Amino acid sequence: MTIKQPPTRVAFVDLAAQYAAISEEIDQAMARVLQKCDFILGQDVQLFEEEFAAYCETDYAVGVDSGTSALELALRACGVGPGDEVITAANTFIATALGITHAGATLVPVDIDPQTYNIDVAAVERAVTPRTKAILPVHLYGQPADMDPLIALARKHDLVVIEDAAQAHGARYKSKRVGSFGHAAAFSFYPGKNLGAYGDGGAVVTSDPQIADNLRMLRNYGQRRKYHHELLGFNRRLDTLQAAVLRVKLRYLDAWNAARRAHAEQYSRLLADTSGVMPPIVPDYAEPVWHLYVVRVDDRDGLMAHLSSHNIAAGIHYPVPIHLQQAYHQLGYSRGSFPICEEYAEHIVSLPMFAELDQDSVEHVVESVRSFV
Repeated sequence: MTIKQPPTRVAFVDLAAQYAAISEEIDQAMARVLQKCDFILGQDVQLFEEEFAAYCETDYAVGVDSGTSALELALRACGVGPGDEVITAANTFIATALGITHAGATLVPVDIDPQTYNIDVAAVERAVTPRTKAILPVHLYGQPADMDPLIALARKHDLVVIEDAAQAHGARYKSKRVGSFGHAAAFSFYPGKNLGAYGDGGAVVTSDPQIADNLRMLRNYGQRRKYHHELLGFNRRLDTLQAAVLRVKLRYLDAWNAARRAHAEQYSRLLADTSGVMPPIVPDYAEPVWHLYVVRVDDRDGLMAHLSSHNIAAGIHYPVPIHLQQAYHQLGYSRGSFPICEEYAEHIVSLPMFAELDQDSVEHVVESVRSFV
């Protein structure tokens, strides 16, 4: 009988493996841009915007320089600014909050659903005030938020909905792509994302032509044509080189997401009924894309050390909720404000997850987790 040897090391994400599989196409795409020298808002930007909009089942996509810019400019393009309140989840990445703050609006965090880790709809409704202008649900870890009741709530109170889809490229809610539900949606193309560039990048998708027009001006000095500035805009454009890379990768995204789903299913199957470990729960309405595979454990620090000793990289997303960050102390929240979010922040661990991960590595990770707990 052959004894299977465990992998020497399991990375948390392996961008080199992804590049190796598509290097020829990537190199050709970048060389094409270098030969044309159309580095700013070049042809590949326009083509990527058309292709990404079609992929997201929206009419328009506007490429920008980062996911954080995508959030801020989406809010600005929808008329959200000073004096307005924007409700979002307290357990998101800081960029969600910064997008709201940099748009000039007031951040209003709320607690999360204990099963999905996404924003609690009932908490959102309790947080609505006369100053509320927008809801910003986050499709956290690549799992869609429950959009139908959020959209119904927004219509009831005449609110804007901006989806934070930075971790959810290709995810579906009730068979429809995330990003196509709100007035607009923000995506990040940070290199480690399911659809990642080779540097920073982002995009806003929408089916509203006025929002799209506002976005194009806001990202490019407030102008439709050169030197004629209609808005106080910014320099927030998606580089042509990054758009060329993203066009290649977009063709592989569904296959990569399918591989991530297979890894997640293997994790969940092997971790089922493991004492001290709570795998993620997927509601019937959701088709996640597993940007992250996050479990809850009793002894997070001990498990992290144990995995490291077995040459397994793991992460924490995110250890400090937004309302407890020093940068937002002025909001006046304290420990105990959002108990579910705070409890989970102390117990979550992100296990290795990327398309090129193999079954043996997943088994090694699971065996290591089980040997600890």
